Amino acid sequence: MKKKVVACFAFLFAVFMFISAVSASAAVFQINFEPKSKGIYFANLDTDTVVYEKDANLRLEPASCTKIMAYIIAVERISDLQDTKVIVSDYIENTLVNTQSSTAGIISGEELTVLQLLNLMMVPSGNDASLMLAEYIGGLENGTTGTEAVENFVHLMNEKAAELGCINTQFRNPHGLHDTEHYTTAADLYKITKAAMTLPHFSEITSQLSYTLPATNKSVTARTVYSTNKMISNTAENSKYYYQYAKGIKTGTHDQAGYCLVSSAVYNGYTYICVALGAPSLDENGNTIEERADMLDSASLYRWAFTNLRLKEVLKSTDIIANMKIDYVWNQDRLLLSPEKDFSTILPNDVDPNSVIVTANLPEKLEAPVTKGDVIGTAVLSYANQELATINLVAAETMEKSQLLQVWSVMKTIFSSPWFIAIASVIAFLILIYIVLMILYYNRKKKMRKVKKYRKM
Repeated sequence: MKKKVVACFAFLFAVFMFISAVSASAAVFQINFEPKSKGIYFANLDTDTVVYEKDANLRLEPASCTKIMAYIIAVERISDLQDTKVIVSDYIENTLVNTQSSTAGIISGEELTVLQLLNLMMVPSGNDASLMLAEYIGGLENGTTGTEAVENFVHLMNEKAAELGCINTQFRNPHGLHDTEHYTTAADLYKITKAAMTLPHFSEITSQLSYTLPATNKSVTARTVYSTNKMISNTAENSKYYYQYAKGIKTGTHDQAGYCLVSSAVYNGYTYICVALGAPSLDENGNTIEERADMLDSASLYRWAFTNLRLKEVLKSTDIIANMKIDYVWNQDRLLLSPEKDFSTILPNDVDPNSVIVTANLPEKLEAPVTKGDVIGTAVLSYANQELATINLVAAETMEKSQLLQVWSVMKTIFSSPWFIAIASVIAFLILIYIVLMILYYNRKKKMRKVKKYRKM
């Protein structure tokens, strides 16, 4: 009996040990007028803060604003813009015949550099220049020409859009002529424009009032073309639209797209980009509307921003803005958290930066060790129920790990676990049974000795 009880106890202890081992980032402010453009995305470029938007994710045709992406592909694919020469093919003229689209007047057989074609594409919005760049670059890899080469180029445009995170953009051509499957959004076009502004010659070209093409092999005289952007043209004719701080960037229009404009403006150290799409170009009777509401909307937004908004410091990297529980640190159980870096943002003039609400998003559990500067969580900064930005929160101090506290924590977890309590209860019950059996056994043995002793007497 004793051997059986001991064997059972040993088995349960082994099971207990096995179980223990197994277990062990936009603020949108109110403006004082109603824009006529269908889709608007207006952002401060210095902080990448959107300060106003209207249906910014509505899919709209961008018309010739498409050429901003065409510019990106051309510059990324051609390393020597100045000396790479292209001979204009007959395909260009044949393709654009009867389209009544804007052209730069390039001539079949004319030899032009890529840089010249970029100027002719962006300043007078030449569809012929855009199509020529597309045919040339689209045929570089496999020697294709014409429609197939242009389709290759458009494929590159769509690949780049996806790379830039443009989830509501699809291009069908390199110039922006009407196609129901050719669309983007004001928000996506902002991403595209911001990328283009980092490329060589872009800002310089798109801010020109005019461009003069020198004499070529097909023209003995120089030709001057003029910008379609009335916001940068200080003439009596354009006085209604002229805005002295405007810098480019690209216009676009056709009946289905309406009036479109991507522009920028710089004043007093601030830079803004405005994307305005789908301003009305036809009235209800199909008659042309002369007023360029896209330009008026953009100028009004610039005036409002430069008058009412300022860059303000909201947080310093030394500020303590949150804390959280941390395990396995001797004599301390809270970790202080700071912003990863100083944070400033665009706010209305009358708004105190202290009005910005900071909402921390932290993990449920944190264990030492932690080094000062480690990213622990994030914080959402908001004002007037509008999200301004999401920033990283980092450890404001270094905390070493206490091995003793960790061991104690593990043991405490083990001893308080339901498995341990259940097994310990079973073991205690078996021990109790064992003790009772042993007592009965010894009492019986003692009684047997007494009986034997009595018999001997």
